[in-house]
Amino acid sequence: MSGSAERLDTEKLYAARLFAVRARPYLASALFALHVVASPRTPTMAVDRYWRCYVSPDFVARTPMEELAGVWVHEVSHLLRDHHGRGDRYVARHELTGPGVRLMLNIAADCEINDDVYGDGLRFPAGAVHPATLRLPPNELMEDYLPRFRLGPFTDGYAWLDCGSGADGGERPWDLGPDGAHGLTEHERDAVRFRVAQAINGRPGDAPRGWRRWAEEAFHPPQPWRELLGAAVRAASASAGAGDDYTYRKPARRGAALPRVVLPALRRNPPRVCVVIDTSGSVSDEELGIALLEVAAIGRAVGGRRELLGVVSCDAAAGVAVPICRGEGIPLIGGGGTDLRAGFASALRTRPDVIVALTDGWTPWPGSPPPCRTVVGLFRRRVREDLDHTVPCPPEWARVVKIG
Repeated sequence: MSGSAERLDTEKLYAARLFAVRARPYLASALFALHVVASPRTPTMAVDRYWRCYVSPDFVARTPMEELAGVWVHEVSHLLRDHHGRGDRYVARHELTGPGVRLMLNIAADCEINDDVYGDGLRFPAGAVHPATLRLPPNELMEDYLPRFRLGPFTDGYAWLDCGSGADGGERPWDLGPDGAHGLTEHERDAVRFRVAQAINGRPGDAPRGWRRWAEEAFHPPQPWRELLGAAVRAASASAGAGDDYTYRKPARRGAALPRVVLPALRRNPPRVCVVIDTSGSVSDEELGIALLEVAAIGRAVGGRRELLGVVSCDAAAGVAVPICRGEGIPLIGGGGTDLRAGFASALRTRPDVIVALTDGWTPWPGSPPPCRTVVGLFRRRVREDLDHTVPCPPEWARVVKIG
């Protein structure tokens, strides 16, 4: 510990950390990895990306033990979930500028962790951010919350919020920086995250839903969706009954058992694929562009044969299945509501071996499985203000791949 440590009540601060470890034992490695720096300029407690925890002595003196323990867990959660790195990437990707950007990142990051940080003796601090106070659903990620709110009446009470550069990526005057003492290296930070993920996965019943999701994905990032979608289509195409037919051009392998009977051999033809594209108003132009790219890829997979690939554009009503051999010039009509049941009905009239539905999921689904393999490419879901937050899940008989 460095800085003006003589004014910091370290006995109370470290007792609160032990309290936090008892309440959240799977976070013990991370909590003990933090290096405390006394910092009168820090409003409460804050972290930097090098796992230093800056602590205001006045804040420690006036904060009850149970609440202080919750703040320990809160701050280390920012680091474990890489909110600083994710915040930097979000700002760069969306080209965000202005003094309020980092506050928005901090608020969104707090919304991600505060719905399951507290409890089990950890007291929720007065005035802390919670998704419900911003009229947002729980159990979402920082990136999901950011597009759903703006700085204004609902956020005026959080202008004081400052969890440090480890929460939003913006450097602070009190930061010691990469060359300062007692910072963890990148490999050391990864080692801490790995130990915490192991602790959560070893006893998953003890951790809240948000932490279980983090532990599952921390060292197993999602595979590229394009590869997954291609693999799902190929698996459906190669399944029993897809593209199978009989031919007398070659003898059957079992023909020797019936010497006087000519048995046909089973021949595998390229499968017939029909793509149902959701063209409703909730699907963006970018997503329609992605859909056309996938159609072009499927067209190449079936050899560019016009009779093997059809496309149905569908919003509340379905168009006619259009046979194609390329991804260019596909007529996409629609823009209204969504009912993919009509799209499935139109696709089935082409007698496909595989149906591929590309949609954002805001649709009712057929009540029974179609008589062919089905793959659903699900665009990233967005909140619809005119509808309930509950999105109909794709049916169990469909292979679902999340796109984007």
